[in-house]
Amino acid sequence: MVRAQDVRFSYGEVEVLRGVSLSLSKGELLGMVGPNGSGKTTLLRIISGFLKPGSGRVLLGSEEVARLGRREVAKRVAVVPQEEGWDFGFTVGQTVLMGRHPHQGLLSFDTPKDLGAAKRAMAMAGLEELMDRPLNMLSGGERRRVLLARALAQEPSVLLMDEPTAFLDLKHQVELFSLARSLSEEGGLACLLVSHDLSLTARFCHTLVVLKDGLVHAAGPPGEVLTNELVREVYGVEARVGHDPETGALHISVLGPSKGV
Repeated sequence: MVRAQDVRFSYGEVEVLRGVSLSLSKGELLGMVGPNGSGKTTLLRIISGFLKPGSGRVLLGSEEVARLGRREVAKRVAVVPQEEGWDFGFTVGQTVLMGRHPHQGLLSFDTPKDLGAAKRAMAMAGLEELMDRPLNMLSGGERRRVLLARALAQEPSVLLMDEPTAFLDLKHQVELFSLARSLSEEGGLACLLVSHDLSLTARFCHTLVVLKDGLVHAAGPPGEVLTNELVREVYGVEARVGHDPETGALHISVLGPSKGV
């Protein structure tokens, strides 16, 4: 569904991505982790077509993203961004309906199909009771769920999420990861999720990609990728990677800074 091939990108003289390759398949939930500044958000922006790589390419199916128009990419790829410039003059329902814009003409009105897609998206994000609530009356966590619902209203085949659990309480963090897993396995979406929560990412994602200094440091199933040594090398902390005795899921406990860090 998505293939990044030897992607490089620089902001001025600062090289952020130094030859990153990865693939994302239909039905897969891929978790991307790594320390701040490792290039995760930049890579998401390149995959979604907001940035063009300095070299290398990103393929969406058999087509190169950089050669597609923004509207065409938006019909297939939806993004839950890390930050959003909110327009507080809108309600939750109006904001979620904006996700239908790639499927509409310049002067077209919302159709029953558009309204149905928005309603389903709000239901998946748990926002039905907030549909008429102005955005300035929402908490930070509720606004994060509005961004998710707006992306789902696009009815994409690829969903990119940049720190989607920011500001969410524990209950909604688990619900979001569970929804992402369900969207991939049952809905057939190709989902890429950036997160700093190693335990939740390891529990719910099929595959992990670990970025460090603009390179793929490791990639594969969570149980093979996450080790005490990797956490030390990538994050500079001592950690204990083990399995939860009840669920068998991986769990990462941070013990403290690594010696010499």
